[in-house]
Amino acid sequence: MNEITLRFSKNTGQTPGQRFLLFAGQGLNPGVPCAHADGPLALRPGHVLRGEQEEHRVLGRLWWPGQAQMPDAACWLVETLVPAPLGLDEARTLSASREGFALAWITLSDKGAAGQRVDASGPLVEELVRAAMPVSLARGFVLPDEERGIRALLTQLALQDGFDLICTTGGTGVAPRDVTPEATLAVIEKRLPGFERAMTMTSLAKTPHGAVSRAVCGTLGGAVIVNLPGSPKAVRECLGVLIPALAHTIEKLQGDPSDCAVV
Repeated sequence: MNEITLRFSKNTGQTPGQRFLLFAGQGLNPGVPCAHADGPLALRPGHVLRGEQEEHRVLGRLWWPGQAQMPDAACWLVETLVPAPLGLDEARTLSASREGFALAWITLSDKGAAGQRVDASGPLVEELVRAAMPVSLARGFVLPDEERGIRALLTQLALQDGFDLICTTGGTGVAPRDVTPEATLAVIEKRLPGFERAMTMTSLAKTPHGAVSRAVCGTLGGAVIVNLPGSPKAVRECLGVLIPALAHTIEKLQGDPSDCAVV
C-alpha cells in the first residue's frame, strides 16, 4: 500500500459518483474537477484511494490537451465512492491499494452499438468472472464490428489503462462483418492456443456449429484477451471452461515467480 498526497480543486471529490481527473504534478489546470499529486503516480484501473473520511476509485487513463506551450498530459479518470466531508483541507494524504483484477468486457455488435439491441452477453461475462475471482473494477463497452476500432480499444485497455482481463463477445464467426479474431491477432503478443482448444472442445460437445468459431485468445502487455461467442449461452459455456485457469494465467503473465505446481 502506497501513500500519495493530493491537492484537490474546489468541490472535487465531495459528491458520490463524481468523476474527476488526477494529474501527476502541479502544472496543468484543466478547468474541470481535478486533483494533483505531489509526484509520479503508478496507478491502474481498480486502484482505490482512501483517506480517513473518503474513498475514490481509478477507472482508467487518458491524455488531457495541454495549454499554451505545455504538452498534453497523462492523467487518470477517478470516481468518488465515499465523498470527502466539506471543510477538509485541499491537500490530503491518501493510501493507494488494489485488490483483485480489473476486467473489461467488449461486445461487438453493429445493432448493439446503434442502440437497436440490448446486450446480455457483456454483463454475463462480468457476472461469471466476479463469481469466480476477485474483481477490483469492471467496465463494459459496446462497439460496432469495425476492425480498427476493436484494435484501438484492445490496445488502449491493455497497454494504456492496464486492465488485467479483456473479454470480447461476438464477431467470431465467418459472416462478412465478423472481424474480432483479425483485430485480436493484430495486437496480441503471445497466443494462448490451449484456451482456444478448450473453448472449441466445449462448444463441439454441445453443437457441431462450434467448429465454425474462429475465437482467438492471447496476451498483450499484462492483459489476457479472450474472444467469446456472442450468445449468452455460448458465453457461459466457453468462459466457464477457462475461468479455473484465468487468475493463474494473469498472475504468471504479470511476473508471479511462484512454482506452477508442487511435486
